[in-house]
Amino acid sequence: MSEKTVVVALGHKALGTTLPEQKTATRETAKAIADLVEEGANVVISHSNGPQVGMIHTAMNEFGKAHPDYTFAPMSVCSAMSQGYIGYDLQNAIRAELLSRGIYKPVATILTQVVIDPYDEAFGEPEKIIGRVLNSEEAESEEEKGNFVTETAKGEYRRILAAPKPQKIIELETIRTLANAGQVVIAAGGGGIPVMEQGIDLHGASAIIEKDLASELLAEELDADTLLILTSVEKVSLNKDTDNETLLDTVSVDDANKYISENQFAAGSMLPKIEAAVSFASKGSGHRTIITDIAHARDGYREKTGTIIK
Repeated sequence: MSEKTVVVALGHKALGTTLPEQKTATRETAKAIADLVEEGANVVISHSNGPQVGMIHTAMNEFGKAHPDYTFAPMSVCSAMSQGYIGYDLQNAIRAELLSRGIYKPVATILTQVVIDPYDEAFGEPEKIIGRVLNSEEAESEEEKGNFVTETAKGEYRRILAAPKPQKIIELETIRTLANAGQVVIAAGGGGIPVMEQGIDLHGASAIIEKDLASELLAEELDADTLLILTSVEKVSLNKDTDNETLLDTVSVDDANKYISENQFAAGSMLPKIEAAVSFASKGSGHRTIITDIAHARDGYREKTGTIIK
C-alpha cells in the first residue's frame, strides 16, 4: 500500500455514548478524517464500541427476557450490530464532510471478523465489564450458564468477558482492495467481531477484543506507515496526576518499553495504546505511532504535537 497509508484508531470521545451524541460526535470526527485526506493520506479507520455494544447487549437481553420465544443475543452478534450502526453514522458524516470540501472519495464500512485463540490465557482471567447491573439471583443464573460475573457494588453484579489478543483479520483482503482503490475504509470496529476457526467455519466467541491491539494488527497487515491513535489527551504523560507529571513528545521503542515495565500507564486505558504503539513501531522500517486527541489529529500527523513512538 501507499507509504502514506494511515490507520486511525478512534476512541470513545470520537463517537459519543447515546444515539444523539454519536450523531454529533461523528460530525466532529469526520472533520479530523477529512483533514488527513487533505494531507494526502490513504485512511483506514478503526473505532471503539464500548458504550454502544453494552447498550445493544443490554437491550437484546432485556428483549429476550420479555419474549421467551426469542433467544438471547450472543456477544459476537452484539459486536456485529455495533459495527453496523457506528459505521452507518461515521461513513455518512465523513462522506458529507469530504463533499463539503469538494472531495469525492467513497467511504465504506466493512463488517470485520477477527480470529482469536480459544486457549488465550485471557479466558482464565476475564476483566471486561459488559451489560446491565444484575441482582444476586440473575448473577447466579449467569454463572450457571457458564458466564463470568463480578460484584461491582454491594448486591450489584455485572458480566465480565475475556479480552483475547487478535490473531487474524478475516476480511483483510477486502479492506486492502478498497483502500488500494482510494476509498476511506472503516473496519475492525470494536476490535472486530471475535470468532474462532473450526475447520472452514467461523463461530462467534463470547469475548471482547482490545480495539487498540486490533488496530495495530490492521496497520501491520496493511503495511501502513502510520498508526494514529486518537484518544482523550493531546500527549501521553508519565507520573500522571502527580506533581511530577511529564508530557511525552518523541519516544523510542526502548524507552516506551521501559515506561511499561515501570507501570507508568493505566491498564485498560493508556496501557493497551502504548503496547499497540510499541508493537507497530517495532515491525517495519519507517513505522510510527502517534497518540493524540481528535482536535490535534492533523498536527499530530505532521508531528507538531502528540506523543510519537518510532
